[in-house]
This record gives sequence, C-alpha cells and structure tokens, in this order.
Amino acid sequence: MRQTFDESTDPSFGPRHVPLIREAMARQGLDGFLVPHEDEHQNEYLPAANDRLAWATGFTGSAGAAVILRDKAAVFVDGRYSLQVRDQVDASMFEIRDLVDGGVSAYIETAAAHGQAIGYDPRLHSPDALAHLRLAATKAGAELKPVEVNPLDQAWGAARPDQPAAPVVPHPLEYSGEASAAKRKRIGEALAARGAQAAVLTAPASIAWLFNIRGGDVIRSPLPLGQAVLNGDGTAHLFLDPRKVSPDLAVWLGNEVTLEAPDKLQAALADLSGQNVLVDPSQSSAWYFDALAQAGAEVVRAEDPTALPRACKNDVEIEGARRAHRRDGAALTRFLHWVATEGQSSPPDEIEIVTRLEGFREQTGALKDLSFDTIAGAASNGAVVHYRPTTRLNKRTETGSLLLVDSGAQYLDGTTDVTRTVSIGEPLREMAERFTLVLKGNLALARVRFPAGTTGSSLDALARAALWAHGLDYDHGTGHGVGSYLGVHEGPHRISKSPSTVALRAGMVVSNEPGYYKEGAYGIRIENLQVVTPAEPIAGGERPMLGFETLTLAPIDRRLVALDLLTPEERAQFDAYHARVLAEVGPNVPPDVRAWLAEACAPL
Repeated sequence: MRQTFDESTDPSFGPRHVPLIREAMARQGLDGFLVPHEDEHQNEYLPAANDRLAWATGFTGSAGAAVILRDKAAVFVDGRYSLQVRDQVDASMFEIRDLVDGGVSAYIETAAAHGQAIGYDPRLHSPDALAHLRLAATKAGAELKPVEVNPLDQAWGAARPDQPAAPVVPHPLEYSGEASAAKRKRIGEALAARGAQAAVLTAPASIAWLFNIRGGDVIRSPLPLGQAVLNGDGTAHLFLDPRKVSPDLAVWLGNEVTLEAPDKLQAALADLSGQNVLVDPSQSSAWYFDALAQAGAEVVRAEDPTALPRACKNDVEIEGARRAHRRDGAALTRFLHWVATEGQSSPPDEIEIVTRLEGFREQTGALKDLSFDTIAGAASNGAVVHYRPTTRLNKRTETGSLLLVDSGAQYLDGTTDVTRTVSIGEPLREMAERFTLVLKGNLALARVRFPAGTTGSSLDALARAALWAHGLDYDHGTGHGVGSYLGVHEGPHRISKSPSTVALRAGMVVSNEPGYYKEGAYGIRIENLQVVTPAEPIAGGERPMLGFETLTLAPIDRRLVALDLLTPEERAQFDAYHARVLAEVGPNVPPDVRAWLAEACAPL
C-alpha cells in the first residue's frame, strides 16, 4: 500500500531495451512495432507485468504510446506529461511528439516506408484505433500486421514480472446498494433493447461492478482482471484465474454465474456463433472482434452496457461517498494543520509530505489503499501536472513558494480525490491573483444549475472563464468521473473542452479541478469531487434543473485568496463551504486541529 519513491524507470530504458525489441521484431520479419500504453484490459493504471510502454521507453505516465521502427522511434504523450516525458525518456533515442495533435497515425503516415510491415498486438489495441492506424499505414505504402507473439514481451523475457493473482472478494450489499442478480437482470434487458443476445465484458471495473466483487490486480484500484459473457437472461460466464478464486466466492456469485478459467474464453466466444453479441470498441481490444467474427457471431458495436448504470450511483453508494469524504476530510485536515504549523517552521520535503498524508489516512483505520500515487509538488515541481516525488527529484518546501498536493484514497464505501494548494509563508501577489482566478472557476462549476441533456463539455468554460479573461488556461480536463470503491478515473462522463455525447445525470460523481501552472515556478489546482443532484424546480423557472453537491470537505487556503477579485456571491459561497467543512469535519479531529480549522474556515 505504501507509496514508494525509488524510480521504476530511467532514461536508460530506451537505449537498453529498444535494441532487444528490434531483434525480436527482425525475427518476425517486422520493420516496426506499435507500443500502446494500454494492456489487454485497456487499463489506465497497469499491473507491473503489463507496463510495456514504461519498459520500452522509461515513460511512466498513464497515457501515451510509442512507435519503434528499425532505424528510429517516437514516444507520444499529451499535455499533462510534456515535462515528465523529457525527464524520463532519452531524447536521442526517441522523438517526443504530441499524442493528441496528429498522434501516432500522423507519425506512421510520414515515418513508415513503402513496403514495410509494422506489427501490432491485437490484444492491446481497440478496433477503432486500429482503423486509423491502418489508414495511415496504407497512405505510407506500409502494412499493419497482427502478431501472435508480442516481440516486446519476447524481448522482456524472464525479467518480466508475473501476472497478478490477488484474491477476488465479495463487495457486500451495504456498500454496493444493489444485488448482482438485479444488476445482471436489468443489463440483460438492456441488451435485448439493443438487439443483442449477449455481451462480452472486458473492462475490470465493469466486471467488478456487475458481479459485486473487488480484487487487487491493478495498482491503486481494487480491480480483478478477467472477462465475462453476460446473456440476455442475466446468466453469465465469468473468467478468472483459478488462483484468485475461493470456494466462498462461488457461493457469493450464485448458481446463475459460471466460473471458468481464462483458457476457456475462446471456446466460450465460439459458442456465441449465430448470436448478436454486444462489444464495446473503446473498451475491448480487436482480438475479441476477430474471435467473434471467426466464430460466426454478429458483433453489435456499442458502449459497454454497464458503463452508464455504474456511473449513476445509487442512494447507498452516494451516502457511502459522503461518509468516505467526511472521513477523508478529517485526515486531510490533520495533514493541512501539520503543514500550517510544523511544516511552516521546519519545511518538509515532498517525500515527507506524502508519507505524512498517507499516515493520517491510515490512522482512520478504514484505508484500503491510495486511489493513485500522491502528487506533492513543491515550488517548480508543482507546475508538472502529474508529478510524482522520487528520491532523485525530491524538493524541500521553501518560504515564499506554493505546495500543490493532489491525493486520494480507497475506502470500502467510496473513492476520494482532492487537490489543495497551500502557501509556504506569505505568497506573492501574482500567486494570490492566479489562485483566485482558479478558485473563481471552481466556485462557478460548483454552483451551476443545468437542464437534463447537458454534457460536461457544455460546462467546461465556466471553470476557465476567469482565467481566459486574463489570457491564461490549463492543459488538462476540468473533471473526470470517479467510481465507488473502483477506479479514480471513470467514464463515460467528463468535463473538458473535448466534445462529449454523454449527458450528466443524477448520481454521477465528477471532479471539479481547474488549475494554473507557471513552468519553472509553481502550480495551482483546487479539486473537489461533486455528485450530480436530481433535477429540481427553480423559483420562477420553467424547467427543473440538475445541480451539484460538493462531496470533498477540506479547507482551502484563505491566505491565497485575493478578496478584490471575488464578487459578493463568490465570497458568500466560499464562506458557506468553509462553514460546512467546519461543521462536518470539526467534530472528527483532535481539539488542537479543530481550533486551527476554525481559523482556517473563518469567513473572509
């Protein structure tokens, strides 16, 4: 559970490992090979055995890709990782390119040569992504070629870690709020409405939610790796490594669920011959589509049927989230008190900050794991959006600087994710001004009311408007979905500039996290989680409006607020939030912390 600070990779990974990959490519007659970040389950966070991109390049971010050709190579990342990739990857080995602007397809179109064979592992790529890549290869006169054996895995060899085999355990009804049989029945009925007799599910979060189980195969997420075939009548086949399965689990799942080993999966797909089978092309790899086509099944390409129901939390899950955030808020408040007292007089380094915060969460007695590795960026490190402290990069806080801490926890009743930016000593006026612009965006997104059918992309500008008015912005999304004791990043909803077709619905949990980053100086982010509330009428209005209830409860640094930049409405909203923090968190912290919290939450 404890976060470690030794770097798992370094820039030497590329020069050491790429030649081995090229040797394995040559043995298969390949001129190139595609290396996505995603694994066989399209995971964002990966078990060590599946972190192929990191082994090949040294880059450890949660989104990226690489293309390795015989005589050149490139690594692709998005704006969140533009600084991190230059620190982790040997630029003499890899050209560093943008994942979004052109991306892998544009590189293949210009870098591949006529007649070349570029290999890919069909278990690691979605069919939609492959369609774009195949078109790019065709334009270059090259060919995309599926491989039976991944040459990177061959090159990795005996040094590759074993596949995880954490026990799969029941997730009780007191936390899930709905029995698996009831979930399977309503999802089965939804399949019939889409013209399908069955669905193949490969996303670990979907499997965990549908069967009310949890595991430990994926770092920082209680997920079991496996697959499932759900039939329209609610019966199912669940494919799990037998090492993960106990006799109690079979009893928990009941007689409508057949447990099978993963090596039986291909035969089970063959048994779907003649049926209409739903598969999500964004969640499942091309291998499943190929296997079903070979079996004679008719593939229905549609969104994972559990994604939207999983995102819309039920009353039990929402109340669990409230409990988890009150508990987590008390731990975070104790940490912020430590930073404001001991941390000011004896400035800690980032590693001590991370360790202290995890210690306060452990003292709740309910912590199951972190929800991601804590980001603690002191001064200029705070400008690296997804920075993670290591022994090499570790920085001590300094008077007159900012400290950005983005952290979260996994509890049985909920998953948390919160960011606070605090001043070490007195902040500069520029810091306070830009913090307040970020705060204005956070407040705007917290108080908005909106009609049914509104997507997150329609709300994103609210969080950026104050920054935009000053010629500023940030290069990440404003909000991501969050699971219920599942992944800290959960779709299908989000709040971002990118267009979205998924409307926000009651029960969805989403982050509210505008930010500002001054490279080489400091970073600012304020993040709360909030749940979409049911539509209610507004006095004098004509349509009921959805809204948000803020779940996160922790003080925001008042010293960084430039009062002259806030409207009276914003000041009242800020004070009301702090009054709620004091009322709900204050009773759960020691007296000295409560006294500090009262001052930290005093009206502006």
